[in-house]
Amino acid sequence: MYLIVVKFEVKPEWVQRWPELVTSFTTATRREPGNLWFEWSRSLDNPNEFVLVEAFSDDGAGPHVSSEHFAAAVRDLPPTLLHTPKIVSRQVEGDSWDEMGEMVVE
Repeated sequence: MYLIVVKFEVKPEWVQRWPELVTSFTTATRREPGNLWFEWSRSLDNPNEFVLVEAFSDDGAGPHVSSEHFAAAVRDLPPTLLHTPKIVSRQVEGDSWDEMGEMVVE
């Protein structure tokens, strides 16, 4: 699977509207056949930073970046950002979340 983490630092005037702004992009991506998950979080250290954790099947990442909703996000989101998003994108083994071996909750 392809595991992708992206950090978006949003302009202060857009922070409160960010979740609504990315709703259609999020919904469309989650409907893609190759999408395994697409989850947003907000940084505890920087209130202007949103972190996107996403995963795609080995065949799903290509169609995602070729989709209309991806093109719309690439076009529409930059004016709301302080700088170019930071990304880590890697192909990894597996197709789902695993339990953490170092911590067990019973």
